[in-house]
Amino acid sequence: MEQISLAGGFTDAPVQSAHAFRAALDVLARPGTIREIEGGTAPAPVSQAAATLLLTLCDGQTPIHLAGAHDCKPVRDWIAFQIGAPVSDRANAAFALGTWEALAPLDAFPIGTPEYPDRSTTLIVEMETLAPDGAQLTGPGIKESAALNLPETAAFARNALLFPLGLDFYFTAGRQVAALPRSTKVEAL
Repeated sequence: MEQISLAGGFTDAPVQSAHAFRAALDVLARPGTIREIEGGTAPAPVSQAAATLLLTLCDGQTPIHLAGAHDCKPVRDWIAFQIGAPVSDRANAAFALGTWEALAPLDAFPIGTPEYPDRSTTLIVEMETLAPDGAQLTGPGIKESAALNLPETAAFARNALLFPLGLDFYFTAGRQVAALPRSTKVEAL
């Protein structure tokens, strides 16, 4: 295990995890909202926001799928040391981390069952930037409409049609985080 895997956890776990959890819930409850989130630092290519989400939302029993360049030994070692979570295939993942292209195809991830819609995968999509423009968002938690620069709109529109089943998404860039729950309707502008 490399030295970089031993660093990057919370330095004040009770306070940092509480702040991060609040931000994660806030962006999920208010789709299109962009917040700063910090505290975790993982090896490249994981952003600070993604590392903080993993530290906050995952534990030793949370299967995590790593896609593309995120599936590398330094990141796997960091997850093993900092979280203790098992690295999983797509079909068994509670969380998945990677770029939009690396996470495709989305239909390989669990969307829950009618009895247990919560048994779906939450995807953490690493982006270059987050901005309040692009696709139009409507639905619960949005007063009239919101906007977010999504990597595409068709996949999110199809995902919303599956509600109450479907995938939930966090988008991360640097220290920024936004979210798109399965209940949000997405349209191209």
